[in-house]
Amino acid sequence: MPWNPEIYNQFKNIRYKPFFDLSDLIKEEKPMKAIDLGCGTGEQTAILAEKFPEAVFIGIDSSAEMLEQSKSLENERLHFRQETTEEILKSDEKWDLIFSNAALQWSDNHHKLFPELISKLNCNGQLAIQMPYQPGNILNQILSEMSNEAPFRTQLNGWNRPSSVLTIDEYVQILFENGIDDLNIFQKVYPIIAEDHETLFNFISGSALIPYLERLSEDEQETFKTEFKQRIQKNFPKLPAIYSFKRILMYGRKN
Repeated sequence: MPWNPEIYNQFKNIRYKPFFDLSDLIKEEKPMKAIDLGCGTGEQTAILAEKFPEAVFIGIDSSAEMLEQSKSLENERLHFRQETTEEILKSDEKWDLIFSNAALQWSDNHHKLFPELISKLNCNGQLAIQMPYQPGNILNQILSEMSNEAPFRTQLNGWNRPSSVLTIDEYVQILFENGIDDLNIFQKVYPIIAEDHETLFNFISGSALIPYLERLSEDEQETFKTEFKQRIQKNFPKLPAIYSFKRILMYGRKN
């Protein structure tokens, strides 16, 4: 089941707030070789390229559907290509800025991933990363619980994707041990105000729900979605509802 940019962008304004908070942590350097991991449609990478006119940016994403919209944004300082974070880590390239907004939660084993990312930074290079704190977010909790229950556990062949996102304490330790200075890491709530329960379902259906549905038949998908919506109603009995969506933001420099 491919990513759907239209569904994802229904919450464009909500998803842009942490992006701007993260980008404000970056210090302008001249020149700067930068990469955006999980750039999606490329719109945010283009904003970064405008904000830092002395930088050359490349945006990578694994989704051809998302990258299709990035073609018109390319210029002499901004390029895109279909590639995964893991593939980037296998290359010999190094960067002055590694940026990633709401993408690395899809990568496994952060105890291994983050030291590898830091190793790709040049001396004094900057690391700026934002991820949803899935273990603390109600919709992610519902998704995980459902997938471990009958009949969905059987239909998913026992598959469930535990969140790879660690605690702030763990990230602080990893970044410190791997030579990151000027560390600024915090959790922030980006509230979503929903007039109806469908809004909350649509928010997660454009991202975290995708790998679950793609493993189910059409009939099983409908059953899964119906149950998911019922549990949303149970967890958010009052409307309008406020969903305290939590994200981790981190920034630092390699010494």
